Amino acid sequence: MNTEVIRIEKKEEEQVVIGHAGFIKSAEDLYEAMVNSVPGVRFGLAFAEASGPRLIRSEGNDDAMIKSAESNMQRIGAGHTFIIIFSAAYPINVINSLKQVNEVARIFCATANAVEVIVAETNSSRAIIGVADGMPPTGIEDDEGRSKRRKFLRDIGYKK
Repeated sequence: MNTEVIRIEKKEEEQVVIGHAGFIKSAEDLYEAMVNSVPGVRFGLAFAEASGPRLIRSEGNDDAMIKSAESNMQRIGAGHTFIIIFSAAYPINVINSLKQVNEVARIFCATANAVEVIVAETNSSRAIIGVADGMPPTGIEDDEGRSKRRKFLRDIGYKK
């Protein structure tokens, strides 16, 4: 078995969700989950089949993000996986809808951070074995940091 680390290529302001799902209709179902989650969300998604013609199926409403998702999926090359690149929403706005798609088995990450996908390759297949999401911690939050975090959440409307 060989392993490879693949850095996801996306614009800094874009979000990404990477997951595992398994059925030919996954691309269309993920599309519906995205458009029904947030009005005005812009996105592209790519889903890699694991059997049959083993194609990368793509959907979305933004051509550049569709191309980005396809390119990233080609480099990942693991069957039954998907990637969604999006803007005009945050992961918190779409994650529950994506988890409710019947064929979604796992979400590896949902983030705006830099992401590296760790892929294992056997003699016959490739699989995502994990993701590295963002940077390691620099310390433990203190009282001042806690106050700033709580204020920020209220300033952006996520807490009352």
